[in-house]
Amino acid sequence: MAATSALSEAAWAKAPLPPLPIETVDVDLTADVGALAHIWSECVGSDRAGLTMREEWRIDAKRAYKEAGIKRVRFHGIFNDDEMAVRPKGAIGAAGQSFNFQNVDTVYDGVLETGMKPFVELSFMPSKLASGTANFGTYRGNITPPASLDDWKAFVALFVRHLIDRYGAAEVRQWYFEVWNEPDLGFFWSGTQQQYFELYKASVEAVRSVDPSLKVGGPATSKVQWIPEFLAYCAQNSLPVDFVSTHLYAGDNQVKVFGEAGRYTQNEIYAAAMKQVSDQIAASAYKNAELWLGEWSSDSPAMIAHIIKGCMPYLKGMSYWQVSKFEEVLVPNFIFKEGDNAWGLFSARNVARPTFNTFKLLNRLGTRRLKAEGPALASRRAGGESAVMVWNLADAPQASGIPGANSVRKVVGEAKRYRVRLKGAKSGQTVKVSYVDMERGSPYPAWRALGSPQYPTREQLAKIRAAAELPAPHVLKLSATRELVIDLPPEGVALLELT
Repeated sequence: MAATSALSEAAWAKAPLPPLPIETVDVDLTADVGALAHIWSECVGSDRAGLTMREEWRIDAKRAYKEAGIKRVRFHGIFNDDEMAVRPKGAIGAAGQSFNFQNVDTVYDGVLETGMKPFVELSFMPSKLASGTANFGTYRGNITPPASLDDWKAFVALFVRHLIDRYGAAEVRQWYFEVWNEPDLGFFWSGTQQQYFELYKASVEAVRSVDPSLKVGGPATSKVQWIPEFLAYCAQNSLPVDFVSTHLYAGDNQVKVFGEAGRYTQNEIYAAAMKQVSDQIAASAYKNAELWLGEWSSDSPAMIAHIIKGCMPYLKGMSYWQVSKFEEVLVPNFIFKEGDNAWGLFSARNVARPTFNTFKLLNRLGTRRLKAEGPALASRRAGGESAVMVWNLADAPQASGIPGANSVRKVVGEAKRYRVRLKGAKSGQTVKVSYVDMERGSPYPAWRALGSPQYPTREQLAKIRAAAELPAPHVLKLSATRELVIDLPPEGVALLELT
């Protein structure tokens, strides 16, 4: 039996199936090859702390937790001036300033109410503690080193003490504390590498002075930069490193990442870079440190699955950038745009995107990994049911490799037919097949049918939201051959659930 991708089932019933390239996926439902860690659901990124106070953001975050199983959220700027943690007047506390954690509490209360936990990024510099005025973004986060490391250290310790007093040590010990964001980039950190290392030292000493059990790490660099130097500095200064964090996007400069240009395609870069960093950690004094891919992204369902599979041997967790379409550079003046899928599991106005629905399907995978050959992840759930994801990887080359930074999106690939052979399945067994691509589990067809409005009415928005949800699965019965044939367009994914 075949389920279709580009045409409706009725259309396929009236015409013979077109010739498509056939690829075989072999799954052995009897071969358990170990645990299947859901590294993709460990965390998701966001814009800045202040954004989390928006109701629209919280709606998206609640769905990400409830439906996609995402456990944590990471965002910039908990110390931005708009959070007012350091007040401009007063005569108490570090640097002769007074402190106000009311907005900080609103931020973290809201995060916890979504079901997720914070992945705390200690940034940016409160202007009253800063050595300069250089700043980033529309929210003007101060990117300069502290005027006094002692004052910064005292402030961070006070902040952490406040968190424990409010939420309890047992809760906060489940959080992660990361020092800064992408200090290798001049628009995020105006200081030197050495100054960042000194900031890390002061920060983790402050955090651990409050509770030695809290998890600390860094360097949160772009393009997997500074890892050996960072680990060497920490070892020389006997500093804790519970986790190593770094960021990567598919179009990142490979000279920076690997030392030479053009070594890998955009589909290959993630696994290769994570192996490189994993090897660097193994060669350091911190062999047991967790590795976190703190930022990554793709707007292609199949590439999301492909990246995750390639990174599994190396990562404790990964944080998809980002949960909501709101992004730190600007607020887009469009809800959708042809050729530019932009950021986010959700579009503006809480519209689910194919990315979110891909994560929903991934969340249905079990926690035991089964043997699978081909573009697939196979699993068994705790109740004994099997779930298998299959995908049609295509090239979607983007100049920067960052979905939100491109005005034109190009896809190179073709529809394919997959023969999925399920060893260990039973003849007549029920299989539910769910699809996500740019047409199914996608808002774009409905939006186009309404005339592509950039400011849809409430009635139009309701139609777009409804159409964007994950469609009901196709329900099939296995034949005596224990095979399924499914057709996928370029970038499409399918989840097979055997009951």
